[in-house]
This record gives sequence, structure tokens and C-alpha cells, in this order.
Amino acid sequence: MCYNYSLIIYKKQRDFERTYGVDQTQKNKMSSYYTINSFSLPKMPVISNENPYQFQIFHWGLIPFWVKKIEDAEKIRNQTMNARAETLFEKPSYRNLIKQKRCLVPASGFFEWRYILGKNYPYYIRLKDKKWFSFAGIWDSWKNPETGENVYTYSIITCEPNNLLRKIHNKKKRMPVILPWKTQRRWLDNTLSEDEIKSFLISYPDEKMEAYTISRLITSKTRDKNIPEVIEPYNYPELEGMD
Repeated sequence: MCYNYSLIIYKKQRDFERTYGVDQTQKNKMSSYYTINSFSLPKMPVISNENPYQFQIFHWGLIPFWVKKIEDAEKIRNQTMNARAETLFEKPSYRNLIKQKRCLVPASGFFEWRYILGKNYPYYIRLKDKKWFSFAGIWDSWKNPETGENVYTYSIITCEPNNLLRKIHNKKKRMPVILPWKTQRRWLDNTLSEDEIKSFLISYPDEKMEAYTISRLITSKTRDKNIPEVIEPYNYPELEGMD
């Protein structure tokens, strides 16, 4: 699954906006996130099919529009951080959204844990070109019954892993759907058929990705983890010589 990712603004925000082809007159200042945990219910930039040339700030953890009670919304969003590609067209929470409400979720990398020698070891995974990329996502708008506020939320779609992620994420064997840069805008096309949508829901080529172990700072409950050190390589002697 994908419960942690990073979004680093390497240079200027304008470079980030230009890369994604969005409106550069927006005044919302974006911060770098070296690690984001889904269960903190963060608000992150996405690009939706309804506003394909603007960054919008949505909450991670999808709340379907039909949820009536706040307590139900809080419960369901903890179960919808990710959406399995194989059941998107079947589950009531997703089957209309995958057809009508798709989004790009910009990222710099993501984190997974490898179980080996009786322990879990954290890894940071990114593209070899070290540039931004996008997860395939779905989104929805939910009206808070107490405040009347429209809350916009999203979920990251996951699929069967490639060989790299199969080795690392060796318990649950999943990976987020990463959209090829040249075709990611088409993901937002409102005219896509079901078969065309499904053609996107495949694992990204492992030869274009890289991964390395990082320190256990990522799991700290007391230290600030939103710092560059969280994604720095860290060697575990006991793993040396293992592929």
C-alpha cells in the first residue's frame, strides 16, 4: 500500500507549476514535504479533471459524497487512503469516481518497508531521473453536515507491484499507480472509456525506478520527520550482500 510519500519543491514554486502546466498566477505558497503520512490526514496539492490547469488542495483520505454522518466520514477515510485498481469499477465508494472524478497526485518519491530477518526495513523509492511524477488518484467532494463546508478528498490508486516493489514491499505486495509523464494528462480526460481507464492501472517499469534503505527516523514518534535527513541513504550492516 502507499501511506507515506514525499513532495519536494526542489527549486522555485514557479518551476513546479511550469512543469505541471498549471496556472502560475495562483498565490498559494507550497511547502516541501519530505514525508507525508496518510493517517495525519494531510492537505496536499492535486490536479483534478474538473480543474486540470490549477493545483487544488485536497485532504488525503477519501470521503464519498453520500456519507451522512461526521463519525462515519472519519471512519471511512481511514479505509480509503488507497484504492485497489482491481476493484475500482466494483466498489460503491469508487465505481462512479473512477469514471467521473480522477486526479493527479504529484510526488517526489514514496516509502515502503521490507520484511527481512524478522524486522521491517524502510526504503525510499523514486524515479531514476529524480524528477516529480504523479500517482493516479480519484477524488470526491463531501459536505460536512455540521458546518456546511465542502471537503475535497482523494485516494491514491494501487496495483500489483513490479519486480522492484515485489522485493521491497514483500508482505502486501502492492505499489501505487505511477502515470507515465507523457500520458498523465490524458488520465484527466473526461471522455475515457472503461477500457482506456484500465490501461493506465498497471505497474510502472522497474528499470526506470530506484530504491535505497533509509534510517528509522521515518518511524520516530518524537522527532520532526519533515527534514531532508529522512530520505538520506542509510546502510544496515545486516543487509549487506542481500539483493
